[in-house]
Amino acid sequence: MKTYLIAACMALMSMMSFAAKPVADTTAVSSARVTVNGMVCAFCAQGIEKRLSSMPATQTVWVDLKKRVVLVQAKAGKPLDQKAITEEIVEAGYDVVSFELVAQTVDALKATPQVTP
Repeated sequence: MKTYLIAACMALMSMMSFAAKPVADTTAVSSARVTVNGMVCAFCAQGIEKRLSSMPATQTVWVDLKKRVVLVQAKAGKPLDQKAITEEIVEAGYDVVSFELVAQTVDALKATPQVTP
C-alpha cells in the first residue's frame, strides 16, 4: 500500500511541476513605440506611415501627432529592425528621440494612455 501511495504522490508532484513551467508564447506580438520630433501635420504622419508600411516585417503603422509617437507592429514571426525603422524616419526628415520594443499590438498600445516625454 505504501508503494502505491508513494508512486501516486510522485506522479502528482511531477504533474504539478510540469504545469508550473511557463510555456513559450509562440503568438507573442512584437511592436515598437517610437517617439519622434518634427512631425507637425497629417502629411508628416502619412509620409512616415507609407515609408514604414512598405518595410517587409511591418504589419501595422499608426502615428499620433499630438503625442509625437509612431507605433509599428510586426507581422507574425517577423522581428522589427530598430536600425532600419530609425533610418527610415530620419531619412524622412524627423528626429527619433526614443525607441522601445513592446509585446503588445498597435491597437492595445493606442488604447493605453502615454505620458509625453
